[in-house]
Amino acid sequence: MMERSIVGFHQDAEQHWVAELECGHFQHTRHDPPWVNRPWVITPEGRASMMGYKLPCKKCEAGTPPDH
Repeated sequence: MMERSIVGFHQDAEQHWVAELECGHFQHTRHDPPWVNRPWVITPEGRASMMGYKLPCKKCEAGTPPDH
């Protein structure tokens, strides 16, 4: 799986946090225990600490055009 660095964050229409990846794709980074445990996404400091962190990008693997 191709991994891409987080370069920013924004919230979607439902106020869920979305990571903006270096490739131009977006990926939800929800904190939704017990299924997904990402407490870092709920604070500005937590999100800032993840800048540059690499996430697997399924959209790159599929050849999907950038989201923005």
